[in-house]
Amino acid sequence: MSNPTDVAARPSAPDKGLAADSVGLLSMVSLGLASVAPAYSITVTLGLVVLAVGHLAPAALLVGFVPILCTAYAFRELNRVMPDCGTNFVWITKNFGPWSGWIFGNWLPQIATLIAMTALAQVGATNLLDLVGLTDLAGQTLPVTCLGALLIALVTAVAYRGVQLSAAVQTAMVAIQLAALVGFGVAALAHHGAATPSLAWLNPVGFHGTGPFAESVLLCLFIYWGWDAALTVNEEACDRTRTPGRAAVLSTLILLSTYLFTAVAAISFAGTGTKGLGLGDQNNTADVLATLAPAALGGSVAKGVQLAVALSSVAALLTCIVSTARPNVSVASHGAMPKIFARVHPRYRTPTFATVFTGVVAVALLAALSFAAPSFLGDAVLCIGLLVCAYYGATAFACAWHFRRDLRTSTQALLVKGLLPLAGGLMMLAAFARSAWDMVDPSYGATSIDGIGGVFLLGIGSILLGLPLTALLRLRFPDFFRNGRRTVTDLIITED
Repeated sequence: MSNPTDVAARPSAPDKGLAADSVGLLSMVSLGLASVAPAYSITVTLGLVVLAVGHLAPAALLVGFVPILCTAYAFRELNRVMPDCGTNFVWITKNFGPWSGWIFGNWLPQIATLIAMTALAQVGATNLLDLVGLTDLAGQTLPVTCLGALLIALVTAVAYRGVQLSAAVQTAMVAIQLAALVGFGVAALAHHGAATPSLAWLNPVGFHGTGPFAESVLLCLFIYWGWDAALTVNEEACDRTRTPGRAAVLSTLILLSTYLFTAVAAISFAGTGTKGLGLGDQNNTADVLATLAPAALGGSVAKGVQLAVALSSVAALLTCIVSTARPNVSVASHGAMPKIFARVHPRYRTPTFATVFTGVVAVALLAALSFAAPSFLGDAVLCIGLLVCAYYGATAFACAWHFRRDLRTSTQALLVKGLLPLAGGLMMLAAFARSAWDMVDPSYGATSIDGIGGVFLLGIGSILLGLPLTALLRLRFPDFFRNGRRTVTDLIITED
């Protein structure tokens, strides 16, 4: 059932030129998974979670998944009635106005994605150089940055050639990642001396102290981020009102299963001690799979896991290009950006200027952050959590508000359109507040200014920077900022 406020919406929308009915459920799930970079995310995060809560790391993964699942339902329900490739931008604008839509629905997702791309490019380049034996070059800024820029250029070219090609490449790389993680998990659990997994590791009320609990859950929130990339190709999906939402929810469930299995296997195999292979040893936290895979699988087979981590970052880069270009097409189509961003290739049916622009900006940002200072890049990546909580939370609240008149129609509507999104929004708000509080500490991250943590300044600064930028855009695009709520409705197809 559609929201009563949508009754006056037009039954059809102007064609943006994207390739309609060209992406199925499997491809969309692959896009959602690839954007998260599961192999990379779990290998760089699991050790940190273990340092915070020990053997309860699987429980932290489980608890951190709850707000993600609630938010995924918000995305699913909003996509059903407003299937526009602008996603957050359109949904938040419709419910909270153009200013909120532009800042929380466009600016924050774009900034978070571009910062993430710099880290992904570095990780992909470093792992590929190390994989082919060029270990010395893998530790140098210039070759890593050059190869990272080359990887961005490569995925930009693939994204430019069409969403079907992008989805096919993503599916292959995601399959390799999942096979590597499952293979590692099976070998680790079957290894002689591995401990028997315990249900106590999944106990969500077994944490001692709110500090470690909050820290671990926030880390887990970050490794689930990115599944919403699947919805940015909703206008190219088969059954655009339903398939993208299903892909979003299914992606999060696959991530949960994969992460839990890998975490349980790693703890069973290595334990949480502070010596040897123990996950409590800080020397092992930077790359858990690189530490454990050789011992569990053998040196030659472990190279496959390293390849999976490299492909994980490359696959995520490709999805970042795809998922950033399409919202730009939508924003430009709605009159909130220069029309050049709405250009679509007549043959490939993909964004032209928006795709190339994203790749160029990502390369420029990679070069700037890499040569500014390694610690600055690290802090920039850490601040992403604030941005994600902000725009995920805004989208969840937009869902609960949009369907407020539908909540009495059925128990299901009350649950999936109201209670779950509202809970997701509140949990994201709490995570934002807790993250900001922790990040103020100058010891959080590697930089600080006048006793304030650099991560906090970068995160809050990125959000506040959206205000003057939006004010300038209001002067350039006054029609959108006067009539944005109506125009975003006029340019989408709503559910019958």
